[in-house]
Amino acid sequence: MRVARVTGEAENLQLFGALVDGMTWLLNWLYSLTVSVGVPSYGIAIILLTVLIKVALYPLTKKQMKSMLAMQQLQPKLKEIQKKWKDKDPKKMQQKTMELYKEHNVNPAAGCLPLLVQMPVLLALYRSLFEFPYINEAHASFIWVPNLSGTDPYFLLPVLAAVTTYFQSKMTTTTSDPTQRMMLYMMPVFIGWISSKVPAGLALYWVIFNVVGSIQQYFINRQTMVINEGASGR
Repeated sequence: MRVARVTGEAENLQLFGALVDGMTWLLNWLYSLTVSVGVPSYGIAIILLTVLIKVALYPLTKKQMKSMLAMQQLQPKLKEIQKKWKDKDPKKMQQKTMELYKEHNVNPAAGCLPLLVQMPVLLALYRSLFEFPYINEAHASFIWVPNLSGTDPYFLLPVLAAVTTYFQSKMTTTTSDPTQRMMLYMMPVFIGWISSKVPAGLALYWVIFNVVGSIQQYFINRQTMVINEGASGR
């Protein structure tokens, strides 16, 4: 049993190492693209990497965003079920809740998928940037950041990470729900703090990820609104 566990851990470490190496190779390849077009920059390479990952995750992201919007729209009905059955019959409340999800084709777990998929990418990028083998370290700076492997000396990227996290979360948050309202303010603060401790390249990745995500959310919101209006006969 112990041998199998140790073997499994070794395989996981090997897999993660391969992911880190792949991330390093991809960043250097994207940097080579910036060199070929005459604007050599690892910052731009990270932006391109973020866009590529966001495009690759779009199917999952779209499902997540639609699920979050649907959950937001179902909040009044969920509260009615909780009010009616929470004290009388908790099992009945769970049953009615699941029936409501099934009726509206909503999967509450769908919101976790992009985060679960993205987590290994974030960890691999984080590890890669610490000892990144820059082809040309002179291009490791980005605007005000002297080196993307170090922290932002002016804390501008952490602030941007917090602000963009807030605005993206606000697009899918029901402010009438106390828990969601608390998370709306606490999560950006947490992300901003984390971004001040990690390599600036990772903070840049998070900022661009949020910006692209907000653009996607805007169009998905509009599409959902049009569908809802059509269904209601407006």
